[in-house]
Amino acid sequence: MGAGPGSRVMGRPNRATRAAITQRRADAIDLKLAGVDWLTIGRKLAADPAINSDGIAYPQGYGIDKYKRGQEPPSDKRLIELACKDVSKALAERTTALDESADELRQLMVERLERLFFGVYRAAIRNGDYQAVDRAVRIIERSSRLLGVDRPVRTELSGPDGGAVHVETAGLEELERLINLAGGEGGQS
Repeated sequence: MGAGPGSRVMGRPNRATRAAITQRRADAIDLKLAGVDWLTIGRKLAADPAINSDGIAYPQGYGIDKYKRGQEPPSDKRLIELACKDVSKALAERTTALDESADELRQLMVERLERLFFGVYRAAIRNGDYQAVDRAVRIIERSSRLLGVDRPVRTELSGPDGGAVHVETAGLEELERLINLAGGEGGQS
């Protein structure tokens, strides 16, 4: 077996193959966003020109291995599965990239706050400047929120005078009456 373009070495696609798969996934997302159904996406991105809706061999398209070996192309059901899988993977990759970018931005913001804090802290400690103390506390609060250091605030609901909350249930007739009062359609005609 040779290691030509698009071949896999020990089950891992090479750089060109990975790029083609990434492009296929991006095309799948674009088609789905345009409102195209799953089967049409599967056919448009199929490797075998016999089932490809454009009549071309889509690079690294669905069923590429079968097409290269001259075997039957994937069934419609399989094309739908492959298109769904591509969109799911592409969205997961995008989410991961967004999370990583957000983490980088969060770290940058923390570093900026640390720089601000140093000057304000020095003024608060050395000069006893109460405005600087106020600013230092605000910077600490913001840093804590960015880093997730703060504990969640516990919220508890209570009724009048701190007592229990009273909950009433209503029957279908009462709900229809309230809907009619509010101007909506209630009963059946």
